[in-house]
Amino acid sequence: MPTDLETKTCQWTNQAEALAAFAEFTGKTQSASHIKPLHWYVACRLVIEGGFDPDDIVPRPPFQVERRSGRAPILHFNPDLARGGERTVLGGLKTKNVDVVITREGIGPVLAVSCKGVTGAFRNLTNRMEETIGECTNLHITYPGLVLGYLVLLRANRAVEAALDDVAEVATELYYATEGVRRLAANDIAMTEGGEPVAGIVRFHNALRELVGRRGIRNDVSRYEAIGFGLVEMHGAHRNSLIDSFPPFDSPLKLSGFFDTLYVRYDERFVVSAPDLSRVTRRLEWDPTSPGLSLPGLDYIPRTSD
Repeated sequence: MPTDLETKTCQWTNQAEALAAFAEFTGKTQSASHIKPLHWYVACRLVIEGGFDPDDIVPRPPFQVERRSGRAPILHFNPDLARGGERTVLGGLKTKNVDVVITREGIGPVLAVSCKGVTGAFRNLTNRMEETIGECTNLHITYPGLVLGYLVLLRANRAVEAALDDVAEVATELYYATEGVRRLAANDIAMTEGGEPVAGIVRFHNALRELVGRRGIRNDVSRYEAIGFGLVEMHGAHRNSLIDSFPPFDSPLKLSGFFDTLYVRYDERFVVSAPDLSRVTRRLEWDPTSPGLSLPGLDYIPRTSD
């Protein structure tokens, strides 16, 4: 069993592990234990794929950078250096604890990702929009250059029944017992029997589409630079994986483009538009022989000097 310290400290995590932790979690969501591995996944990916120094990231990922004059730095895996927590960011209206934040010395927070995990009550999703808009606006008022991402996972609970001896196949916190059968509450259903998302989820997706696409620092402060939206399968052979059919292939919320958008916006603002600072702000390219790039389960391409 992991220790209390381990559950709070950033660990090496890939996407499959983060999705499984979210889908399989059966405790109280107030603990945030269902979404912490997603924080760790984001933090680790920002190092390996993004080329950001782990010292600049909260929660601090389990990596160490070996710098060499005139040569690409080597990335090492070092869990002893990992730390947990969130960073408190000064907003225009109030301070805000943000899940994953990259801060550059002398500049301030330059990139941040807010992670949300929704396990049920999908009919009420649009009620969360005020909070979502407020968080983005609050941070951009003080830091208009901040590249801000919003990453949200929802459990793709289907309109099916499961016998009591199949409890391991479902997220038990979402079910109630009645006459020997466990059935999802109507408000916790995400996918119809035909495999389509319910109306509440479609409305939420469409509302988020209106909040994404901020390109320049003079653009609407209530828009995020990038939003990633994922439905996690809860049943069958593809359990704990993302559903491909929604969001649709042309949606700007597809998770496949989330990190690339963050990197492009960051480079535009802090490297290309500020050449005098580029020596400090330019993202690192790792030596391809780095041992930190050979971790088990790596599911994206590292940023290397090749």
